[in-house]
Amino acid sequence: MNATPAVSVIMPVLNEERHLRNSVRHILEQEYAGEMEVVIALGPSTDRTDEIAAELVAETASHERARVHTVPNPTGRTPAALNAAIKASRHPIVVRVDGHGMLSPNYIATAVRLLEETGAQNVGGIMHAEGENAWEDAVAAAMTSKIGVGNAAFHTGGAAGPAETVYLGVFRREALEQQGGYNEEFIRAQDWELNFRIREAGGLIWFSPELKVQYRPRPSVKALAKQYKDYGRWRHVVARYHEGSINLRYLAPPTAVCAIAAGVVVGALITPWAFVVPAGYLAAIAAGSLPAGKGLSLKARAQIPVALATMHMSWGYGFLTSPKALAKKVIASRRPSVRTTSV
Repeated sequence: MNATPAVSVIMPVLNEERHLRNSVRHILEQEYAGEMEVVIALGPSTDRTDEIAAELVAETASHERARVHTVPNPTGRTPAALNAAIKASRHPIVVRVDGHGMLSPNYIATAVRLLEETGAQNVGGIMHAEGENAWEDAVAAAMTSKIGVGNAAFHTGGAAGPAETVYLGVFRREALEQQGGYNEEFIRAQDWELNFRIREAGGLIWFSPELKVQYRPRPSVKALAKQYKDYGRWRHVVARYHEGSINLRYLAPPTAVCAIAAGVVVGALITPWAFVVPAGYLAAIAAGSLPAGKGLSLKARAQIPVALATMHMSWGYGFLTSPKALAKKVIASRRPSVRTTSV
């Protein structure tokens, strides 16, 4: 691989007027000597996202090293956006960035180096959540604590090494093309499914804590609840799609939802002793929020238990109510993995 290969950055975007310009700025200001292009796949936004994207295209039209251009994504679905952007891009390294993600200054240079050093098909790192107000600070603390997300390395960090999946990802184009891109039936968890096919074909997925992407949390309880309900819903699809992929960390939220619901019902109808279960859960997240909130404002610390409960209960509810019909539809669309060529 050339020391400074050209890079295509692909961005699936929908209603991202708040963060899009700053996200693209973090790409254009990368400490990377190679040529870059940014391909934004525009969904049917209802805010100023399209207008901001058009401004970015115009502002970079004369740049020799890094230009922005756009492609339409009328479905608004993330995997369709990613495939459209991949098809419209042209460079041998493909970097995925979301419209609310902010790359660290040496992210691309580090990722390209890691691809060369490890021989991996895809490398990724830490989803470094950071808020811009007290509520978002609380969510960020919850998302980076083990009581919130368990031992997920891309949330909490860990040693570099092979991984099942990584956050976002920096790919060799050949790996994406050989696997036919993302499976568009996976509205969520499309990263996991693609990385599964790459690994099944003999490719290496590599996690490194050297790679960090600043992530802006959802701005309200409602938005966070929807996000985590979708996560739980699609994690159950993944479990049905790939038997053996489930573990105790994924079963904890649905178990908590069932236990708390049972405790409330039994406590109301039979014996108040059953309220010990929901009370114990509340005490546990209150205690767990104390170390998670270190260094934050009092207002942010007070909201961490709300963020934790929203994440746990929404994820668990989504997992429990995920319909088998959805999994059957996704399983029917299963793509066979294609053996990767030697690097």
